[in-house]
Amino acid sequence: MRNFSDFHLRPDVILLLHRQGIDQATPVQEAAIPVVRSGRDAIVQAPTGTGKTLAFLLPLLEKLKPNVMAAQALIVTPTRELTLQIARVANALAPVYGVRALALYGGQDIERQKEKIHRHPQLIIGTPGRLLDHLRHHTLLLGTVNKVVLDEADEMMKLGFIEDVETLLKELARDRQLLLFSATIPERVRKLAHRFMTRPEEIKIEGAQVPLDTIRQVTIALKEAEKIDRLSLIINETQPYLMMVFCATREKVRRVTYEMIHRGYLADELSGDLTQTQRALVLRRFRQAELQILVTTDIAARGLDIEGVTHVVNYDLPRTAEDYIHRIGRTGRAGREGEAVTFVTDRQYESMRRIEAGIRARITRRRSTRSTEKARGHREIEVIRHRGEEARQKSPAKCKRTPAPVNRSANRKGAGHKGRNLRRRR
Repeated sequence: MRNFSDFHLRPDVILLLHRQGIDQATPVQEAAIPVVRSGRDAIVQAPTGTGKTLAFLLPLLEKLKPNVMAAQALIVTPTRELTLQIARVANALAPVYGVRALALYGGQDIERQKEKIHRHPQLIIGTPGRLLDHLRHHTLLLGTVNKVVLDEADEMMKLGFIEDVETLLKELARDRQLLLFSATIPERVRKLAHRFMTRPEEIKIEGAQVPLDTIRQVTIALKEAEKIDRLSLIINETQPYLMMVFCATREKVRRVTYEMIHRGYLADELSGDLTQTQRALVLRRFRQAELQILVTTDIAARGLDIEGVTHVVNYDLPRTAEDYIHRIGRTGRAGREGEAVTFVTDRQYESMRRIEAGIRARITRRRSTRSTEKARGHREIEVIRHRGEEARQKSPAKCKRTPAPVNRSANRKGAGHKGRNLRRRR
């Protein structure tokens, strides 16, 4: 790995990164930064948690002109959370380069956003829906933007934003540089890229398992009704610093969160049902460790870089290997160790095998509490039987079985049955 000083960044930028504990470039940063600097279009495919944000932010900020009071670069993301995360990094670096960054996303007062747009930020970060809102109101002009980043493009396709992205791209300058960063490149995303790109440079960082090397993965076979008790047991046994619990639906998130709070844990929920203000508050409390457990849907599986997450629990099985990787990738980041536990019910074994095939790894299986107790009971019975056999072999005479006494309630027709006066009953 190369140090950031090898990329000839500004000394104050290198110092700022060093204060955050970032000295060496990751493989995706090492491969992408020179390409972005060169001005060429690029398709960058890399697993989650590999440092894609700095891979495009550092060279982009270098190319912005502080004396030009107009939008020059645009970063499009699929979710508010990812927009806010990139904006935090950009706002920390932008003053060093003398430029301003602005985040535009739904859930905020659009009038206040219009006021900030009038201050002419050079870098715009936003979600497709809110960017289109400003375009329709003619408050955001993108004709001067000649550098565009589509971050998590595959997720934008899943959420149905591809048409919105195409509309945005048509509003940009013709001599633009288009950069596409994603964990996977579906065929539709690739067609979009080649439609708007000119001879793009393709960068692929192999090995989706790389971020999983520092994560201990375990599956637990159990019934649906046993999940909440098992989750409580895991929390009590492991005492996690920060834990993320992933559920399949918003309703399940509400139920699990209620049960966790009812049992006395510091827990809260994060889902699409919350307003942006509520989501920001929950995330801030979780980052500051005021909460120990965050129960969430897949909305938090991508783009959230939260330090200190030690445990991830898949309360509900993810649909694909890719979703599994994104979920458990919330822990074990930056070389730290983490643990990921996946609950598997009786009808999900085949789905679990497909996930194992997708990540090309065999996940350790652990029995549920009921299965463990049942197995322990069987072992104790076997021990007792074994001891009895040994005792009979050592003293066969003593172990000779005595005949059972005649039952007074036996069948009257039985020849051996007699009354109390030993006379045969008639």
